[in-house]
Amino acid sequence: MDRTETQLKRRLNEEEVTYPDFDQMWERMDQAGYASSQGRSRAEAAAPSRHRNWRKITVAASLSALLMAVPVYAAVQYDWGSLLKDKGGVQTALAQNMGQPLGQTITRDGVTLTLHTALTDENRTVILYSLDVGPDGGDGKLWSINGMALKDGSGRRNQEFNNQQWDEKNKRYNGYFETDWTPDQETAKVSLTADRIQLYSQQEVDLKLDTDSPERQSFPVNRDGLESFSVQPFKEGTDHLMLSTAAIFDDPEAKNWAFPQITAYRGGQLVKNSRAGAMGKPGDNGEYTSVQYYKPADVPKDETVYKLDYTKLERNIDGPWAFDFELSKKKMAGATIKTALDLPLEAGNTDNRIEQMVVTPTQVRVSVRSTAKPFSELPYVNYSLEVGGRTLEGGLWYSMSEDKELIAVRFERPSDLEITKDTPMTLVGNYKVTRHRGDKKPLQLTNISSEKQTVIRETGGYPVQWTYYMQGADLYVETRSDDPKFGGVNQTHIGTGKDRIVSKIVSTKFRGDGNNRSIDVYENFKGTEASIYMFFYTTNEPDKETRVQLQGQ
Repeated sequence: MDRTETQLKRRLNEEEVTYPDFDQMWERMDQAGYASSQGRSRAEAAAPSRHRNWRKITVAASLSALLMAVPVYAAVQYDWGSLLKDKGGVQTALAQNMGQPLGQTITRDGVTLTLHTALTDENRTVILYSLDVGPDGGDGKLWSINGMALKDGSGRRNQEFNNQQWDEKNKRYNGYFETDWTPDQETAKVSLTADRIQLYSQQEVDLKLDTDSPERQSFPVNRDGLESFSVQPFKEGTDHLMLSTAAIFDDPEAKNWAFPQITAYRGGQLVKNSRAGAMGKPGDNGEYTSVQYYKPADVPKDETVYKLDYTKLERNIDGPWAFDFELSKKKMAGATIKTALDLPLEAGNTDNRIEQMVVTPTQVRVSVRSTAKPFSELPYVNYSLEVGGRTLEGGLWYSMSEDKELIAVRFERPSDLEITKDTPMTLVGNYKVTRHRGDKKPLQLTNISSEKQTVIRETGGYPVQWTYYMQGADLYVETRSDDPKFGGVNQTHIGTGKDRIVSKIVSTKFRGDGNNRSIDVYENFKGTEASIYMFFYTTNEPDKETRVQLQGQ
């Protein structure tokens, strides 16, 4: 695979992650949820808009002719390659002939989309498909299915994601679609639709970036709908170089697929980001903004070349691509165990109670009701399930329904794991992160100027450094602590009430990532003094653990 194709794959595999803006956090969770499943990074997990159309791009040969002739055999024997490597439960269900053959195909403009198999139980619905794009597959270009969704009988669109992988041997893509929606009844009529199928290529633009300068540097682009790109470097000592970027588009449609970002090369080799960043927060004027991190030692000034990396739309095949069929849970129903529970997630915690466990052939789901404020969230970062002497790693799925307090912890079921009503099962949570409301008393910033000034203030028993300075017309406020148990300040504001001024978050961090440094900016700040407040801060207990016996002895 050449460098261009590698870059494009990496680009399309990444998901858009917005910044932890306090005032908008619940709205984002309300719109898109928060999924952290096995095999996905924490940066991806924080994503409110799960780029479900452009995830990993695929593997395996299509057996369409065989599927039409012997659909049950094909549903089981179709080689999905590495597409299902982290989906042991799905593999088991297919091997046990629990899949529902579909065998539906649509061809348009030389591109063929085929639905092969559906699986639905009490936890999720999975549809496996293939995409044959002809001679335009591979060769540094990638195809994406945009807007794939499952609609129930009422026409309601359900939260979903899909990913694909390229099969070099057979020159086709294989795809995996999943939604947490399942039929209320044993069977249900549904429609799987896709808005369009698109072909992309990877583009690069050279940037003469000076990372020693703290000023924002702008670069004209004027092609493929992208007007300009700007970068502002921030140095965090010798640990990290943070690049805050903003892209301006002259074609609004290009914002849907361009996803511009920085790439760094040293000696012709791509330099990896030092930690997870964030992508996709809209600026005040509609800019596409991002944050990326590098280790300064990895990108020495005289040896590093920076480029703007973005995707370009080469071809568009509009839909709708629509398949109508009936989903059935009959094959799964006999192997499903539902257990009603009423258990605290941890001793003394009244905000989070375990309500139900559902064991299906593909997955184990533990449902927790969270009444924590200001919005529902579970206190532990990592979750595992001890089942009959084995340990399964799980992830959080926030509810897409109207019941925003319900959070699921899901565990993929290995193909060789037997579970009965008597199997001992224990839910384990570790690495506790606690959210605290900020100090009611403000921190007074005085003699504000271009000179950096630092004030140390104790918060929650931890010494926190506040550094503030003017850069141009903007006031920057940085917070950090040398104590790793201090999780960080999420966001600040000047003043209170309706006239308060809320900062913009420049940096990014995720729960439990060990980074407690934050950078806020107040644009066009006037004056030399300010009373600054925080919305909330977090504290970390990496060694804290909770264990809850769900069933068995």
